[in-house]
Amino acid sequence: MTTAAKAQTLVGLYDAPEILRVVNVWDIVSARAVAALPETKAIATAGHGIAATFGYDDGSTPRELMIDMVGRIAAAVQVPVTADLDDGYGDAGETTRLAIAAGVVGANVEDRLKPLDESVAAVEAIVKAAEAEGVPFALNARTDAFVRAGHRPVQESVADAIQRGRAFLDAGATAVFVPGILDANVTRQLVEGIGERKVSVIGIPGALAASEYEKLGVARISYGPLPQRVALTALQELAESLYAGGVVPQGLPALN
Repeated sequence: MTTAAKAQTLVGLYDAPEILRVVNVWDIVSARAVAALPETKAIATAGHGIAATFGYDDGSTPRELMIDMVGRIAAAVQVPVTADLDDGYGDAGETTRLAIAAGVVGANVEDRLKPLDESVAAVEAIVKAAEAEGVPFALNARTDAFVRAGHRPVQESVADAIQRGRAFLDAGATAVFVPGILDANVTRQLVEGIGERKVSVIGIPGALAASEYEKLGVARISYGPLPQRVALTALQELAESLYAGGVVPQGLPALN
């Protein structure tokens, strides 16, 4: 498929009645392993995971390195790829243009709770850049209303997320990513306030199952750095076993 066709496919996955489940990857081999599964409809990159791969703190990967890696991932799989592009690197429009040129057809871009007008302007720049490239880019505009909330009451974060989410959608975003541990009550309020099939969540310990979020009208669930942590835990456990005199298990699939 062309880049534009992949982007349209991704937009359709957000709009579908079934919740879009994306297992985050961080390099080519992890992307190919996930893409090989018949259930995989799209691939999402993990900014945290890519940062860790190259020895950077989350959110501090240089733009050229991030674009290079997400482009390599997009070239390695056939399904649409949506990338974590941090906060847009100070020029969300140009970052989007570079991502599209690399084969990426959607992205998370976070607001880091910057002033609302500044955050909306970034969304508008992304949408404008994508339109100039002729690609219906699936922007999963992220608000940090919960993860950067500090000690404010939950209802203030709900109201903030709804205000920002509506503004992002009005500016052309496809969906609104609200990371955090969201229970059923909070999720219901977000969906009612932002829109059915317009809210995106993260699956982390303490969160609901994907099927439960689906019943509440959530559009997408991703898993951030957790898949990489699971893989690294398995690596450490294997190393401990080998140090203790164990052997490599038989029957391992040749995924690399």
